[in-house]
Amino acid sequence: MRLHAFVAQYLDGMRQSQRRSDRTIEAYERDLRQAAIFFGGDTEIRALDTLSVISWVRSLSSQRITGRSIGRKLSALRGLFQEALNQRLIESNPATNVRAPKAGKHLPNALSPDAMQRLLDSPIDPNDIEAIRDQAIYELLYSSGLRLGEALGLTISDLHGIPGELRILGKGNKERIVPVGKRARDALSHWIEQRSEWDRAQTDRLFITKKGQSVSSRTIQRRLDLRAKAAGLDQHVHPHALRHSAATHLLESSGDLRAIQEFLGHQSLTTTQIYTHLDFQHLAEVYDTAHPRAKTKP
Repeated sequence: MRLHAFVAQYLDGMRQSQRRSDRTIEAYERDLRQAAIFFGGDTEIRALDTLSVISWVRSLSSQRITGRSIGRKLSALRGLFQEALNQRLIESNPATNVRAPKAGKHLPNALSPDAMQRLLDSPIDPNDIEAIRDQAIYELLYSSGLRLGEALGLTISDLHGIPGELRILGKGNKERIVPVGKRARDALSHWIEQRSEWDRAQTDRLFITKKGQSVSSRTIQRRLDLRAKAAGLDQHVHPHALRHSAATHLLESSGDLRAIQEFLGHQSLTTTQIYTHLDFQHLAEVYDTAHPRAKTKP
């Protein structure tokens, strides 16, 4: 059955049964018709899945709709799907495990692609080894969507000759494979050439200080913010904003939520607890097509 027809049937059933007040039914009608517009009223209800619902929640969140309001809309949608399940139109309720974003929990602001280009392409002193190291870190964070701790935890042996992909052990000891774009590979190669100047055989960590020790996250946070100000950006830039920007730009370009979930190693981008695996080859194709710095410009 098509979605708009089922929504109308569902609402008529609520009115006839008088299970809800007129005010509640009006709210249900408003929320469900809004959802039907997003999904497409002619869409078959059986064609909607959990990722469809997540995409809808993300769209609502991007419109600055509060978590409480999204939760109410989700409740209406769950009820609709439950009725479809009762009528055996679908085999499971795709909204069951989807949750609204928690109030007050915000991701760092994503930089626009232009702002990111200004940040990463701002000139650095070719004799400044510290700036060369920083450039490699920033490019890697944005290229591969890494957490800062994941990047700083890399060792020399993890690179295996500057590969096109990295195996990352993230939160909860969850392993994922991420692509490494050409700009990041070039920056890493440049850093590796300079790293020996500081190597004191004290650590095998990839990113070190001039004393040969592992560089701290606080140092990178401070230096990135200084870099952003020097590039003329009018916002505080935290390392996690580079990871968030990578996900945002990929999602805007590809619309592939499943790929972004795998890319970040997240259970969900909308604070659901859904984690969908993706074949790496598909992720690589999405990445090469959509990521602003996956390839150099011709």
